[in-house]
Amino acid sequence: MIKPEPKSYISAIHAYTPGKAKADDGRVLVKLSANENPLGCSADASSALAAQAGNVARYPDPASHALRAALADTYGLEADQIVCGTGSDELLNLVAAGYAGVGDEIIHVNYGFMVYEIATRKVGAEVVMAPDHDYGTDVDGLLALVTPKTRVVYLANPNNPTGTITPDGEIERLHAGLPQDVVLVLDQAYGEYLDNDGAASFDLARRHGNVLITRTFSKIYGLAAERIGWAYGQPHLIDTLNRIRGPFNVTSAGQAAAIAALADQKFVTHSREHNAKWREWMTGEIAALSNHGLRAIPSAANFILVIFDGAVTAETADRKLVEAGYVARRLPAQGLGHALRITIGTEQENRGFMDALRAILDAAD
Repeated sequence: MIKPEPKSYISAIHAYTPGKAKADDGRVLVKLSANENPLGCSADASSALAAQAGNVARYPDPASHALRAALADTYGLEADQIVCGTGSDELLNLVAAGYAGVGDEIIHVNYGFMVYEIATRKVGAEVVMAPDHDYGTDVDGLLALVTPKTRVVYLANPNNPTGTITPDGEIERLHAGLPQDVVLVLDQAYGEYLDNDGAASFDLARRHGNVLITRTFSKIYGLAAERIGWAYGQPHLIDTLNRIRGPFNVTSAGQAAAIAALADQKFVTHSREHNAKWREWMTGEIAALSNHGLRAIPSAANFILVIFDGAVTAETADRKLVEAGYVARRLPAQGLGHALRITIGTEQENRGFMDALRAILDAAD
């Protein structure tokens, strides 16, 4: 049969695989696989969503004016240097579409967010993966891969799926080593989980014409279902993204909920404190299992990456955890088949998960 064939670089894409929420037999699992906020979202954001229920026949504000103004006020930025998107995923894809194509190269770290590779291949550019340093960013290794074909560098900070943090000084050094016509994308989906929330990176983007910051409401703000992201950078970068983004890409309900979420910083602080407390607890619990070959990579995000290097493999642990009613994230397609990424949940979820994991390890002795 003669049929339409996609471009070869499209066929090479491995579609994004979301975290599981159900077992193969249909059982609903305790979902620690998608880095969602276990505390939900601000009650004010929920109310704002409900208030928009009768406002579905009209298109939303295509430029998200009120949301951009609220973001500018909250983060101390310029509203006309912000663009909103359908999650930060849309914006990450738009950077590749706006600045790269066939014959160009885009660099990201070895253990980076899956969307970077998809965005790169979608425009026909070449994927270049930089070596890591114990699951963290190796700035020298990354800079060594820059060529005249390099158009974009993606760097998540904190990084997903490893949770590692690249210090501000290293980010400055990375930027200083890049040609001025290469776009440095600092993906800060987990930025609000930092005690010092990205001030240096925003300043870097304010001072230089090739730095773009991306953020999302899907993580600490707890609005993952609404798909709301945003980016900040110099006007020419924002203009490029505005030219090719979807014309009504953030719903009216999403804009209203995001504005309400920004106004409730008490909820953000509570979420950050909850995460820090239970991330430290989970990390300590994993350290106590080092005799079983487990190691937690130090994390600055709302999850921890646990390396399995003992009798119980990550694959076995993953399967048995599902049998016990819990699901973490295993990422063999990203070279992390030997690890599980575990989202920080509620107290009950965290304690239950660790009880189940210890039982699995003890049964193997």
